Amino acid sequence: MWTWFFRHLTELGSRKWLSRTTGRLAKSRASRGFIPRFARTYGIRVEEAEKALHDYATLNEFFTRRLKPGMRTIDPAADAVASPVDALVTGAGPIEDGTMLGIKGQDYTVEELLGGSPRIENYRDGYYIVLYLSPTDYHRIHVPVDGSIIEREHLPGRVYPVNEFGLTRMTRVLSRNERLVTYMKHGSQELALVKVGALNVSSIRYAEPQRSQAAKGDELAYFEFGSTVVLLFQDDSFLPREDLAVGLKVRMGERLGQLAP
Repeated sequence: MWTWFFRHLTELGSRKWLSRTTGRLAKSRASRGFIPRFARTYGIRVEEAEKALHDYATLNEFFTRRLKPGMRTIDPAADAVASPVDALVTGAGPIEDGTMLGIKGQDYTVEELLGGSPRIENYRDGYYIVLYLSPTDYHRIHVPVDGSIIEREHLPGRVYPVNEFGLTRMTRVLSRNERLVTYMKHGSQELALVKVGALNVSSIRYAEPQRSQAAKGDELAYFEFGSTVVLLFQDDSFLPREDLAVGLKVRMGERLGQLAP
């Protein structure tokens, strides 16, 4: 009964107007007073933040905070794929004939995740990693490899939650929610960063200025409230680190694996 109730409550809460309303509140001056309580509730490491709590004008400004220089180390190896975010790994494995199997008990196709892009053929037998950002995490998204940005695509959709409840009790939320997709090239190898919106996310924004060339660790985008990044690697192009598995907590810049020679 409760699963049914929460599913239908979530369906109502997934409306974009509600998400926009929450976003306006988080960007208002009135939200500033919530910042200390928000930081305490979620155990946020405020000492890592670029500014002191009282220097943030709104809750949204605090949520999308930058970190002090040196708070994250970017793996320097030329072939290393660095995590683009602080996150929990909630899915990882080979893509089998265009299908990502067993993400919280559900299967997804590359075609639906990428909105039918003609680039789906590049990932039909590749590798995927799902990275979930909780409210505790740092919410800026960084470039995982040196390379060129060859395409950006916006895929409109809903704003279902991408937490444990959303991924297990709702139907394929990663491919139904709003998404921004960035396609990159590292040499001859292509990868896709799929940034998935979520409940109470007013927007996913690209960092400015937008570049056609990017270095590993550069800012790429940021979430306004928690969400998920899905990394897709081209066929036979990625070798995961040995302990890459569901439940692994990673930090931005940490090695996820390496690109194959």
